[in-house]
Amino acid sequence: MPLKTKMSASLLALAFALPATASEIWVSNEKDDTLSVIDIDTLEVVRTIEVGERPRGITFNSDHTRLYICASDSDAVQVMDPETGEILHDLPSGEDPEQFVLHPDDRHLWIANEDDAVTTVVDVETRKVVAQINVGIEPEGMAVSPDGKTVITTSETTNMAHWIDTETHKIYANTLVDARPRHAEFVKDGSELWVSSEIGGTITVFDTADQSETGKIHFEIQGVHPDLIQPVGFELTPDHKTAFVALGPSNHVAVVNTQTLEVEDYILVGRRVWHMAFSPDHSQLFTTNGVSGDVTVIDVASRKPTKTVKVGRFPWGAAMRPSQM
Repeated sequence: MPLKTKMSASLLALAFALPATASEIWVSNEKDDTLSVIDIDTLEVVRTIEVGERPRGITFNSDHTRLYICASDSDAVQVMDPETGEILHDLPSGEDPEQFVLHPDDRHLWIANEDDAVTTVVDVETRKVVAQINVGIEPEGMAVSPDGKTVITTSETTNMAHWIDTETHKIYANTLVDARPRHAEFVKDGSELWVSSEIGGTITVFDTADQSETGKIHFEIQGVHPDLIQPVGFELTPDHKTAFVALGPSNHVAVVNTQTLEVEDYILVGRRVWHMAFSPDHSQLFTTNGVSGDVTVIDVASRKPTKTVKVGRFPWGAAMRPSQM
């Protein structure tokens, strides 16, 4: 057998010998300074990894070979190899990074710096700051349009969404939302922007073409005081017909019809639900419950909780990593 053929056969045999890694949900625990890794097949924590101080926002790059971590009290964005759990290096981030979004180019990380009232743009390859953009007071939420042309920063105290041109790094629009905006997402192929307002108790919907407000979603849970109904993170199904909205200390997730903007259901989960992540096939939804220190697993089809997984103290962010060969 020719040498090249022998080598190819050996590599193929090695590939089949290596076990596939199960799909995982990664959770940041802001009081423990750790990440919990949940195996989606067994619904058990299989790894706990120490990171920087007060980890909150977490996100993977497009091929899931790098994990970015907002270590807020360390004033750094950490870059991790998820296979080994090793912190490879820190990126400059500005003070108190809380949330960020990775541009579709997989190279530019847009970071909300809560203490500085700026949005910082970092090139993850050169590890240098490309730009810093003045925004409102206490920026937190970050979103990027599917075409990569616009980034949104929400400012909690200014109660605004700031629309930033990613080429010029300039704000081209500011839109008012209700009190304490937390999270933002582009939906329906980028034609709409949704912004959740924690204290306002609403989600505001904007037309991205002209930044006009087109709708507002309100929440009401029987037996729960309105002050406790605080929308924070939300996730949409792949067809963008349904949104699941974390409602903070109300301990519920709302199920919203994105066409009618009506709430179809409420799901009871753990205490102070904050952010969420889907399984790769979107059949399960995992919620981070800060006060109860656990993750609720929701069956998406039935809209019922199926299991509670204990993690670290004050779980905050969540990100999915599909199985790796």
